[in-house]
Amino acid sequence: MRENNLTEQNTQNTFIKGSAWMTFGSITSRILGALYIIPWFYWMSPYGNIANALTARSYNIYSIFILISTAGIPGAVAKQVAKYNALNEYGVGRKLFHRGLILMVILGIISAAIMYFASPFLASNGSQIDPRQVRVMRSLSYAILIIPVLSIMRGYFQGYEDMMPSAMSQFVEQLARVIWMLLTAYVIMQVQHGNFVDAVVQSNLAAAIGAIFGIAVLAWFLLSRREKLNELVENSNNEIQVSTSALFAEIIAQAIPFIIIDAGIQLFYLVDQYSFHPMIASLINASNNTIETWYALFALNANKLIMIIVSLASAMAVTTIPLLSAAHTKHDFHAISNQIGNTLDLFLFVMIPASFGMAAISTPVYTIFYGYDKLGANVLYLSSFTAISLGLFTVLMAILQGLSENGLAIKYLLLGLIIKILMQYPMIYLFKVFGPLIATNLGMLVIIFMALKHLKVGYNFNQDRTRRRFIGITAFSVIMFLIVLAVEKGLELFLNPASSLQSLIIVVISIIVGCLFYGFAAIKSDLAQKILGDKIIPILDKLHIRA
Repeated sequence: MRENNLTEQNTQNTFIKGSAWMTFGSITSRILGALYIIPWFYWMSPYGNIANALTARSYNIYSIFILISTAGIPGAVAKQVAKYNALNEYGVGRKLFHRGLILMVILGIISAAIMYFASPFLASNGSQIDPRQVRVMRSLSYAILIIPVLSIMRGYFQGYEDMMPSAMSQFVEQLARVIWMLLTAYVIMQVQHGNFVDAVVQSNLAAAIGAIFGIAVLAWFLLSRREKLNELVENSNNEIQVSTSALFAEIIAQAIPFIIIDAGIQLFYLVDQYSFHPMIASLINASNNTIETWYALFALNANKLIMIIVSLASAMAVTTIPLLSAAHTKHDFHAISNQIGNTLDLFLFVMIPASFGMAAISTPVYTIFYGYDKLGANVLYLSSFTAISLGLFTVLMAILQGLSENGLAIKYLLLGLIIKILMQYPMIYLFKVFGPLIATNLGMLVIIFMALKHLKVGYNFNQDRTRRRFIGITAFSVIMFLIVLAVEKGLELFLNPASSLQSLIIVVISIIVGCLFYGFAAIKSDLAQKILGDKIIPILDKLHIRA
């Protein structure tokens, strides 16, 4: 019994440590990716929203091509490396990584070429080809040559449950990308007074620049840990012999479901990209640029901000797949059940208050990044709650992947996507610019319900425990929401919410108050200690905080 408890605690600590590193990488890169918007949007004025619409449309296509070019192989490699490592067959995992690199280079070249030459077709907004969109899309195709190699290197480290290299490479990649974006935007728009489309093209080319720096960081980690990795390979059991063709077959068999599942959120976004313009145009008499501005409000402006908190879920998802895969390989169903519960508990503990907090301060947050816009702030308000369904979808799909339930995950995704498509026009008809977000939530909620029901029946995770914690977390989050909202409204009596600088003061004070309340409530109720494990107790002792 004691041994089981120690194993569970070690697994929980590994998961929390891995999630912490991936959260660091995801959050810092997302924050950088959001902060650059403040000067960038100002320098692009008065073309900011149109520039964002061009970027959003291009990035949706680019994300799909990245998934195709990597073919889900990084996630598959992480899962399979974890599997062979659990069997003490480190040599097979390394061979799989080397063969995967070859596949990545080939797929990167093919996918980059297809995106480059297909850009005129993909740039249609439902009525005609936008030549500006073609240029922006083509500037992103260069990154597709490089990112597949970057991704599989991350997958290899993640297979060892070593999340720090991936996190650091994410941070450096985004830092290099943001520096290039801001430098080129400033020179083109402020120094040369040039065309805003040229600045958008350079901003998208920054993805390739960042990827080069990310690869350099991972290469350094590989070299610095070479001796340790070589020792593990030399001390492997070497009882499993896998041919190159068998490795390729294994990679591809695991990768195909990863493509479809990882593309899940992007597929929902693509429905918006190709349907919003013609649908809203059939209901409202508005100019092309006006509709593109509305599209930018939820497709990029709000989306870029909520993805900061959705990245929390992505960090947990990346961490949980190798852990679940290792437990599944050993047929340790007790560990699987425990890991599912830990993953969902940690997700709820972080995601729900983050989403409620973002909603509470949606107006000043939007003002800081894009200027005062009541419609934009309202879109961000709804998007903040949508982040919970997007995040939970990400985590649940990762759990199913880790358990080799890929086929079921794909079925749930397709069902949710069908509901999204069916509800898209009715929701746009009823709620206009808010319609796509509501349709997305409806589709996601069906997927979430089906996945949770399957995990309960198939793996018997402690649903009662998660339900109790969910109720406690939600109660604290609602109270925090009301407190933060009151603080915000109180500050607006003295500060101007239409001013970016004064909005920043409102946001900082509101966040501090919200975090203090939620942290105090979670610790005093013992909720934080139960979810975060024993490692938080020494920290609380040093801070002289008692439950």
